[in-house]
Amino acid sequence: MLSADRLSLQLYTVRGELERDFDAALARIAEIGYRQVEPFGLVEFESQLADGLAKHGLTAPTTHAGLLGRNLEPAFAAAKRLGIGTVIDPYTDPARWQSAEDVKQIAVQLNQVAHQAEDHGITIGYHNHHFELASMLDGRHALEVFVEHLAPEIVLEIDTYWAAVGGADVPALLKRLGERVVALHIKDGDGTLNNKAQVAVGSGVIPVKDFLAAAPGRLAVVELDDFEGEIFDAVSGSYAFLQQAGA
Repeated sequence: MLSADRLSLQLYTVRGELERDFDAALARIAEIGYRQVEPFGLVEFESQLADGLAKHGLTAPTTHAGLLGRNLEPAFAAAKRLGIGTVIDPYTDPARWQSAEDVKQIAVQLNQVAHQAEDHGITIGYHNHHFELASMLDGRHALEVFVEHLAPEIVLEIDTYWAAVGGADVPALLKRLGERVVALHIKDGDGTLNNKAQVAVGSGVIPVKDFLAAAPGRLAVVELDDFEGEIFDAVSGSYAFLQQAGA
């Protein structure tokens, strides 16, 4: 059984519902059983999150925010006020993952951000898509080359679905990355780049249980990039499956 303190929901999954009624969407998430969420648009939604998280008994241990080449003080201040300890960069330009030197420079930039974040008591992380794994540099995934250049305090949130789509042996990857991985994005689907083919966790072809077993104890963050159907059906189905899927 995967306990509630190891489960979270990336709020991007329900972005349409948040736009319609932010408070009602958080209420529904809590009703399903989630006790943790992973926000996006942290500065934009800070006041709504501050009210809604407390009201519905939710916390946010992690958040996504673009970290490179921008003023980070507003995001760090918002994270601090909301009690969020880990801020994760969700995306970099795929073109930057094609050479070892470019990959090293991404790490150097993120290391500088991590130094800045220390003043706020915030941990910095990185979240992958498929291209960091699909790009191979000297026989290794570009993501692993990247990790070699990261400051030790920077953590990883491995999107297991996109890692698989990128061609990685995900359980082996997780074991190689070890304790640096603090969270997993868990999603399911047909294993392609088609976001609309994603489904409730446990309903697709992705061996989710194998991924969880390879990185026990990590925060499991449910995310659907898109979905053909009622999104809360997928959110609820994912929660039910993961409640029973703990290693």
